[in-house]
Amino acid sequence: LGPVFGLVFALLVGFVIIGGIKSIAKVTEKIVPFMAVMYVGASLVIILIHFSDIGFVISEIISGAFTPEAGLGGVIGVLITGFKRAAFSNEAGAGSASIAHSAVKTKYSASEGLVALLEPFIDTVVICTMTALVIIIFNFGGFFEYGGDGGMVYIDGIGYEGAGITSKAFAQYIPFSNIFLTVAVVLFAVSTMISWSYYGLQSWKFIFGRGYYADLTYKILFLLFIVIGAASSMSSIWAFSDAMIFAMIFPNMVGLFFLFPVVKNELNRYLEAIKKNNL
Repeated sequence: LGPVFGLVFALLVGFVIIGGIKSIAKVTEKIVPFMAVMYVGASLVIILIHFSDIGFVISEIISGAFTPEAGLGGVIGVLITGFKRAAFSNEAGAGSASIAHSAVKTKYSASEGLVALLEPFIDTVVICTMTALVIIIFNFGGFFEYGGDGGMVYIDGIGYEGAGITSKAFAQYIPFSNIFLTVAVVLFAVSTMISWSYYGLQSWKFIFGRGYYADLTYKILFLLFIVIGAASSMSSIWAFSDAMIFAMIFPNMVGLFFLFPVVKNELNRYLEAIKKNNL
């Protein structure tokens, strides 16, 4: 079924990306808030049901992060996994989100940078923390052991990872949550593909130049790789994605180091304008 789903996604994404950045913005500005509100709302239901246990849940997170039993090797392994997944969570440091923000027309570039700070806060601090709380609450029943190999845990002999664990946790408290999570994952996948299609297009234009046929060639290749990705194994997709994200992060970090003075000047200029009410 992988190629079939890939073909359906390719058609959906194709209808959007052919229209350019304005079409992309119109679709994502509707999908992303709806997806976030739906997911946060369901998470809050479970968290509020077990509100009296939140203190214990937080202590479990802290003790699990700093327990001596984890060992130095375990800590490093968890950190590496965290770094890799954080890039998919909010793109902080990857340099990709700045491509979308650069399309905004504004008098002060620092103002858009401050808006961009909301992304890691909402994605990681709010949504990812809620997910962690829901999973730990679910595991009060002792369904699995923490620290599974590569993030994989086993419940009743069946291996689960990522969305699978979350789905089991939601199903414990919310009827028909599998339908809800399927919708959320589909919306996340579509919005991510649409956004990253624009990132790749701008890079493609930088290398191969601007033009109708150059743009069309990129969009066809992008849609083709959606089908290929859907037909590939999850492990190979994660391995390839991690490698490509690292290839982006390293030069971006170097660039940020040299651009730090420019960013600082832009921020000071914006803050001065705020003080003078000259916006």
